[in-house]
Amino acid sequence: MTTASTVIVGAGQAGLAMSLALKDRDIDHILLERGTVGHAWKTQRWDSLRTLTPNWANGLPGAPYTGKDPNGYMPVAELVRNLTEAAARIDAPIQSETEVRSVTRVEDGFQIETSNGPMGCRTLVIATGACAQPRIPAVASALPHGIAQTTPDRYKRPGDLPEGEVLVVGASASGVQIARELARSGRSVILAVGSHMRLPRQYRGHDIESWLDLLGFMDERAEDIDDLQRARNLPSPQLQGGPEPVDLNALHALGVTIVGRLTDIREGKAVFSGGLSGLITGADLKMNRLLDDVDRWVLSNALDGLIPAPDRPERTELSASQSLDWALGQAGIRSVVWATGFRPSLEWLTLPVFDTRQRLRHQNGVLNVPGVYAMGLPILRRRRSHQISGVEGDAKALAADLHRHLTGRAGIAA
Repeated sequence: MTTASTVIVGAGQAGLAMSLALKDRDIDHILLERGTVGHAWKTQRWDSLRTLTPNWANGLPGAPYTGKDPNGYMPVAELVRNLTEAAARIDAPIQSETEVRSVTRVEDGFQIETSNGPMGCRTLVIATGACAQPRIPAVASALPHGIAQTTPDRYKRPGDLPEGEVLVVGASASGVQIARELARSGRSVILAVGSHMRLPRQYRGHDIESWLDLLGFMDERAEDIDDLQRARNLPSPQLQGGPEPVDLNALHALGVTIVGRLTDIREGKAVFSGGLSGLITGADLKMNRLLDDVDRWVLSNALDGLIPAPDRPERTELSASQSLDWALGQAGIRSVVWATGFRPSLEWLTLPVFDTRQRLRHQNGVLNVPGVYAMGLPILRRRRSHQISGVEGDAKALAADLHRHLTGRAGIAA
């Protein structure tokens, strides 16, 4: 049986960052990847997708971004190439095409059953991320026969959907981007909107991610956030990898029909909530509070007049009437895109590391079972954990704790 001090499950940016951090400490390890490097980026993204964060935030382990377009947004194919090159550069010990089927705790660590045989290790790092499987609401089972259904990890391009109206359920980053692409291709689109986060891509001449950095927001530690679980569950902002807005105003201007949250499917119709106005008002209010913080920062640093003036997005406007139901099938909607969020895929993890809602129990990435760690989760240690380049700092801190565990001096890393 193959053994190593550490097994890392997943060879995306989080797994590679941990591999480099362990190499720096001379800790032998193996990365297990169900496909090849960057498998999810290669196989579970749509064709036109670009990274949601600017290129300057997309540096990889040991290789910060040094290209000619730091404020651009790289296509997924470029990111996959970068991941592959990063894996080769650090000589990551990857075992590809290896699916993990179960993990069992044994006296000296853990036994892992894989599609290529058993393995043993003293420590385990879960680096499969938070977006491995789409969340599909139970109401999906009530769709009439013949309605095509897909999710953002399976959607590739507008032409793959059958002719007719498309219902996109969910108005976070994936939902609004897919709705925009479908509308621009000439499709009739209905967007069902629930809780959402509205942000401008640019404000006062700078990307919103740059402002979050300057305000210190991205460096806020997990333990300093008042309602950490709520912060981790917030929807991704209505942004895309490009300068064009994808908020509800922009989509409405493209002809997208905006409706409330999908609440039911009955008698051949999709039924929507009438509470859309309150959700929109709340999203606008929170956005403007953040932009108020930016304006105060500009004033306190005596930069007013040296950078562009405030250019707030207009208030989200609703059409006079809001449809509360929509016909399905030949008379209306012919396909549905469930852009209703993602969850980790951890069915193989047969250890007591979950809470009552099947979420990993961890503090700063250190799980409650000694010797088990997690990477690539929202606000793992700091808010910037969601950035591609943000995983490197997480990996260094967790590698320090992992080293202490292996040498008998374990403790939660600072």
